[in-house]
Amino acid sequence: KVRILAAALNDATTKYLLENRSPSRKAGEHDNRGSHYYLALYWAQALADQNEDEELKVEFFAIAESLGSNEGKIVSELMEVQCRPIDIGGYYRPDDEKAMAAMRPSQTFNDIIDQI
Repeated sequence: KVRILAAALNDATTKYLLENRSPSRKAGEHDNRGSHYYLALYWAQALADQNEDEELKVEFFAIAESLGSNEGKIVSELMEVQCRPIDIGGYYRPDDEKAMAAMRPSQTFNDIIDQI
């Protein structure tokens, strides 16, 4: 399974780079959080498309479908939190819960990922 996961991640990374989904330095464009969404989407799609492990294929088919069909909503939720200050409870010792909330602002994306 590790080899299949790695090969699918390689395919996902290739698509991620070809689609230019790297985070932007400009405000109002997708950041690391958006990049994480696209990598997760492409990885799930690659796992759903492979034919070496039926169990992985079935498990990730539903994940890929959910991520793909909710792309607009997820991207919108990720964009809503941009361009405003975020309280993470401190710079050197951030509060874990506040930092997690800041880095996982899309409830839709979180619900799908938490199914894995």
